[in-house]
Amino acid sequence: MIDDMTIRDAQKTVDDWIKKYGVRYFSELTNMAILTEEVGEVARVMARKYGDQSFKKGESDKTLADELADVLWVLICLANQTGTDLTDAFARNMEKKTARDQSRHLNNDKLSGTK
Repeated sequence: MIDDMTIRDAQKTVDDWIKKYGVRYFSELTNMAILTEEVGEVARVMARKYGDQSFKKGESDKTLADELADVLWVLICLANQTGTDLTDAFARNMEKKTARDQSRHLNNDKLSGTK
């Protein structure tokens, strides 16, 4: 079920879809270029929705959720084709961030507004 999908489930779902409908993964370099393109589309929506730019005529149907999902899709493709278990990688990354930054942000005057 998609509602309760774990990261590992998402990696399997993408892999199954590629094998059934996608013929094969695009090359890693192609997917890296596509990831960059998709992140640019997120930036475009952000600049128009939260920044100073406005949507062009016919452009407002782009939703942030859909663009973020596109980024996630390609990121999962890259993880799958490079043998990266995102569940394990994310857990290790959270441990690293916690060890490194556990008091850094709490003591940042810029974040607490006590500058």
